[in-house]
Amino acid sequence: MKIDLSIVIPLLNEADSLTELSTWIKKVVQKTKLSYEIIFIDDGSDDMSWDVICKLQLQNENIKGISFRRNYGKSAALNIGFESAKGNVVITMDADLQDSPDEIPELYKMIVDEGYDIVSGWKKHRKDPLSKTIPTKLYNAVTRRVSGIKLNDMNCGLKAYKNEVVKNIEVYGEMHRYIPLIAKWAGFQNITEKVVKHQSRKFGVTKFGLERFVFGFLDLFSITFIGKFGKRPMHLFGTLGLIVSLLGFSFLIYIGIDKILLNKGSKLIANRTEFYVALSSIIIGVQFFLAGFLGEMLSRNSTSRNNYQIKEKLNLDD
Repeated sequence: MKIDLSIVIPLLNEADSLTELSTWIKKVVQKTKLSYEIIFIDDGSDDMSWDVICKLQLQNENIKGISFRRNYGKSAALNIGFESAKGNVVITMDADLQDSPDEIPELYKMIVDEGYDIVSGWKKHRKDPLSKTIPTKLYNAVTRRVSGIKLNDMNCGLKAYKNEVVKNIEVYGEMHRYIPLIAKWAGFQNITEKVVKHQSRKFGVTKFGLERFVFGFLDLFSITFIGKFGKRPMHLFGTLGLIVSLLGFSFLIYIGIDKILLNKGSKLIANRTEFYVALSSIIIGVQFFLAGFLGEMLSRNSTSRNNYQIKEKLNLDD
């Protein structure tokens, strides 16, 4: 049974903030008179987080919880939360009280009344040290350039989605940073952002270090490749193979003409640097072709090779 709003909250060792957060959300949502659910996903906490969630559920039947046996990461928590969400609008937020529940009504309206597929929060005025804000700005600039999505804060945990968006995407690995990009490749193009209030951390410590920026860039390149060439890898590897192979053959033709027609008395072809450049280029080009063939074989045998996002159906029996 569908409801108006699902609020999905992944967490790790946030026992101190959960009671205040759930009370705050309840106070805000009840003013809107929307039917709602709060889904806490405990990502393998080793503090009292799950006990607090169980206690909160006894006080509020709209609270639901999922507990992982161990820590799988934020992407896994969000993915299982998306699978469980029943709301027409799904809002995600962090459990550390840095995301303000007061933003929920406006985010909901932007999805329902303005028709956006995704509304991403933008923490324009961050309450974080420079060691986090400067790398974040660099990360977002590169992400905008590569993805083509004009968001200033791609990794903001406070986002709102249409239900059909979260039901048609899969979040895995560390790809939660790029949910708007995953949704874009799934055909959901109407993406915008909203400036949201960012609060100082009240309890606990951050769960992410500077290594997330290194892994984040690697994930960006990975998801861009999969989105563009996941179903047609030969288009990428075949093109690279063709370019590199042509470069190698061009060198061979050049040194052949030079040896036979222009400088007959010059040193042997096998003693020239250009010969080894040409040979290496041809070998690398062949390897690119082989990578493309292997990619095509894997793609054609994938169970998801013919999974396409259908927007609507008209006058069909089913």
